[in-house]
Amino acid sequence: MEPPAVDDYLRLRKESGLSERTREQAEKCVGGAWAACHVVHEETGETAGMGRVIGDGGWYFHIIDMAVLPHHQRKGIGDAIMTALLNRIDEEAPGAYVNLLADPPGRRLYARHGFVETAPGSIGMRRA
Repeated sequence: MEPPAVDDYLRLRKESGLSERTREQAEKCVGGAWAACHVVHEETGETAGMGRVIGDGGWYFHIIDMAVLPHHQRKGIGDAIMTALLNRIDEEAPGAYVNLLADPPGRRLYARHGFVETAPGSIGMRRA
């Protein structure tokens, strides 16, 4: 399990509909996750999907950068990435608190992996 190359990271974010990042941001963040996973399409060598985890290694983990290129979606790639990331967390930190921010396109995937909405008990917030 490893992160994608910077160019692949930038392309995956852009083409899958995530907010775009600068090359400088990508260069700093790609290798900085607690865990990362990417999938390469064997026939073309194209990086088709990715996901990363940031966390403290013991209790708190946040799933980020889940992205699959549109022409590779609905083929189980997102499920495979999520499974790999969650397995790593379960092996290293059983019973950990794992969260994510779920945009509408990913909500069914996340629900299949046991994620539930936290509102109204808690809500996600961000710095504006």
